Amino acid sequence: MQDPIFEEYRVDAGQFWREVNALPAYYRCHGVNVSSDNSYLNHLLTYVQHGRMQGLTNAKLRELGAQIKFHPGLPEFFPYLKEQLAKLPDADRFEIRLEHYIVSTGLREMIEGSSIRPYVDGIWASEFIENPAPPHFDPDVTVALDESPAQRSLFPAAGISQIAVAYDNTSKTRALFEINKGGNKTISIDVNSTMRAEDRRVPFHHMIYIADGPSDVPAFSVMRQNSGTAYAVYDDTNDLSLEQVERLRRDGRIDHFGPADYRTGSPTGKWLWLRVKQIAQTIIQERQAALKVRIGVAPTHLPH
Repeated sequence: MQDPIFEEYRVDAGQFWREVNALPAYYRCHGVNVSSDNSYLNHLLTYVQHGRMQGLTNAKLRELGAQIKFHPGLPEFFPYLKEQLAKLPDADRFEIRLEHYIVSTGLREMIEGSSIRPYVDGIWASEFIENPAPPHFDPDVTVALDESPAQRSLFPAAGISQIAVAYDNTSKTRALFEINKGGNKTISIDVNSTMRAEDRRVPFHHMIYIADGPSDVPAFSVMRQNSGTAYAVYDDTNDLSLEQVERLRRDGRIDHFGPADYRTGSPTGKWLWLRVKQIAQTIIQERQAALKVRIGVAPTHLPH
């Protein structure tokens, strides 16, 4: 995801990630512990502050998001799944709907500007602040949502300067519970609120979580513990990537895995459609059974 940023500012991507990987040890030498999942966010800010990515704003990130290159089959696979689901008998009658969400340690603004955005129903990803509230600002004064260009000019964007939210391996699970309980659709529902299983908007056993990295292990575990589906993808040009997902399978952390190729004829494309169809058919059967119970047996003429 970050490659367009490096290309724009002529930064050596390999060097940047070597520095990021060395940050935890570097800061431990100074008595500070940092999260390895999102330390790259602070390092991006360091590059901005030192003039190596001058003018990197949220608007610029969104613009660069249009250059993100996705795995084969994306984003076309998303509408394909919905089209296939709509063809299932009784899917429309019982209002079976498929929703797509992105939960990422990457950058929200870049995802917002990418070609995949029109096909997803929500995004959980890391964000930056450009103009932090200064000391002694008036907490009672806010800028209207429909602020005019003149108002916006009072807060010129010099570049990203602080982390607004950072998603890591554990905070990804919070996003799953928000989807599960429906907090992303109903603001009044708090993710920490107690809620009966039958009242949750999207049961875990109706979810499929697709991911590829170590930062997804806790989310995979949440899915497995709650009867959801955990699917890992790997880079089929990298043997180490395959070994990593095989370890996940061997340790019982995932249900299945396949190459990061979402074309409809690929193993991943076929398996995911199969799983979507299985879940949908189960929901339809459950609702048909519930409907019979509620309606009961119609009275008939009795023989004399």
